[in-house]
Amino acid sequence: MSMPLESVPFSELLRQPAETTERLARARAVRLRRRDAADLVLMSADRAEAEGEVVDLTARLLASVVRRDPALVREALPTVLPWVRFLPPGDLEQMASEFVDTAEAAAALGNTAAVSQLLTEWRHTAEIHADPDLHRVLAASSAGDFGPVARPAGE
Repeated sequence: MSMPLESVPFSELLRQPAETTERLARARAVRLRRRDAADLVLMSADRAEAEGEVVDLTARLLASVVRRDPALVREALPTVLPWVRFLPPGDLEQMASEFVDTAEAAAALGNTAAVSQLLTEWRHTAEIHADPDLHRVLAASSAGDFGPVARPAGE
């Protein structure tokens, strides 16, 4: 079980850097809340390296297991991601394959953002399949091209 993630205002780090970083002795990381930007996470370099090693090992182990028994991930996914139950069987198979490939590649790069993006996209796909009205609207054929789209402001 991991230690809790403490949350403090970013200004606390600026006002009391030693006291704020001492929190890492009893928390795996400290979340620095910011008003006008995304929050930051402060953790020791040793812990970040250790967590990175675990992610890398887990992704490579998962990829190895899936190569031997591809059905294993498809069978396990509904347990860990219940929303996949809304995906049609072909989509579930594609999602499982993409997940394993993306997790393995992301671990090799040391950047899991692609895995997070993949899960978000498939979760949205499941949401569409879970809502019959929304699925009907989005699956209906369109009346053709709706013309050019204006470039967003600021670009």
